[in-house]
Amino acid sequence: MCALAAGQRGRRVLVIEHANRCGKKILMSGGGRCNFTNTGTSPANFLSANPHFCKSALARYTPAHFIAMVERHGIAYHEKELGQLFCDESSKLIVKMLLDECAAAGVRIETSCGVDKVATAAGGYRVQTARGNFDAPSLVIASGGLSIPSMGASGFGYEIARQFGHTVLPTRAGLVPLTLSGKHQENYADLAGVALPVSARCGKAQFDNAMLITHRGLSGPSILQISSYWEPGKELLLDLLPQHDIEAFLFERQAAQPGAELKTVLGDVLPKRFAQRLCEVWFTNKPMRQFVHAEIRAMAKLLAHWPIVASGTEGYRTAEVTLGGVDTDGLSSSTMASKLSPGLFFIGEVADVTGHLGGYNFQWAWASGQAAGHAA
Repeated sequence: MCALAAGQRGRRVLVIEHANRCGKKILMSGGGRCNFTNTGTSPANFLSANPHFCKSALARYTPAHFIAMVERHGIAYHEKELGQLFCDESSKLIVKMLLDECAAAGVRIETSCGVDKVATAAGGYRVQTARGNFDAPSLVIASGGLSIPSMGASGFGYEIARQFGHTVLPTRAGLVPLTLSGKHQENYADLAGVALPVSARCGKAQFDNAMLITHRGLSGPSILQISSYWEPGKELLLDLLPQHDIEAFLFERQAAQPGAELKTVLGDVLPKRFAQRLCEVWFTNKPMRQFVHAEIRAMAKLLAHWPIVASGTEGYRTAEVTLGGVDTDGLSSSTMASKLSPGLFFIGEVADVTGHLGGYNFQWAWASGQAAGHAA
């Protein structure tokens, strides 16, 4: 995105790509359909030590701008949920669109080209590679974070940032499944594959979506979202029945079906295996008529504030994004340019801007790429 924007300005542009093909993360995203943007994108959908940093770039290159390019290339798409746009066919079409735009702008791309060293040179920077040295007045780092190392992710961008005096904020895995251990894991492990809608809360953050129980812990959209806010020691709570007034529901069932067992009543609104496990481990399974009001109120409160004691996350191996990164205090919010080293830029995930699940991280890539492409 940065390359095509710079090329369209008449700049001579070289993209150095260490992978053997462009856009590997695009190709794998969205189950191969690429959730390429979200129509509801706003600064509130991003985490950063400076929550204001992303505003300028996002305001100047909106989802509508990217959608216009998609439509110009005749790529069919659909909205899945909550403003998430996916290709009808394949994410390969998004990669082809970007490569075609680059080609039209005269951009040169070198794949399977590793970088050995970056240094300052007369009038700019020198990048040393196995294919020779390249000198340019502007250097843009668009190397992403540490997530999914099997795709080639590395700390390269952070090393370059430090080399030129930038602070790199602590990094950790984001949009990642949570792991459980000990009794906490034993209580759920054989329910792997069971999914249910929950409201996940950590501090002031709250996400309403599906939760999936796995062999090692918890996943699903609500858990991936809240994982970006959770850290060891922080309280994580789930509302297991977010669509219900749980107390009113239980009292209503007690009056209407006094002989029904609790596991049957809960099984009407929760996955039956999950409801049965609740009654085996946490609640007493007996006919509804045998519960006193105080018991029902306590049960309702627990179901609405279900504690999860996570032991950690699945880490960068499966994380969709990396939290933290190049401190935005050292960057211009309008151009992504370094304030410390003229002509140096940091865009996308390598900077300390991390989006929610649902196309936001791609939109940040497009917007920050455009911002730098118009200035580099």
